[in-house]
Amino acid sequence: MDQTTPSQSPAIHRAGTVVQRSPDGIASAPFWVEMLVENSEDGGLTAMRCTIEPGVMTRWHTHPHGQILYVLSGVGIAERHGGPADELRAGDCITFAPNERHRHGAAPESTFAYISIQAAQDGSAVTWLEE
Repeated sequence: MDQTTPSQSPAIHRAGTVVQRSPDGIASAPFWVEMLVENSEDGGLTAMRCTIEPGVMTRWHTHPHGQILYVLSGVGIAERHGGPADELRAGDCITFAPNERHRHGAAPESTFAYISIQAAQDGSAVTWLEE
């Protein structure tokens, strides 16, 4: 029987242990963010669970390697720069291309919760643009 020990134990994120308010100025109002995976190494993935109150929208932003949003609950809105606003509901998954200008948030009558996955470049996974 092999008695070797793995050099690194699997990381387990316990739900609700790292919930915090979003940084100031990235949305029309603060929202709740739970970091699931945080990695600033080039190509390293970050993942978070966000919960946004009705009517709150992020500022326009881009991600150097694109972004995946998977909707957990509620009704959300996603908008690509120059395009129409798309309604998002639980179970929907939307992707944004690398450096594509976009924003997302909660519909006026509903909270919106989603998982966001994106990769870092030069130590950052997002560039915030104008409001």
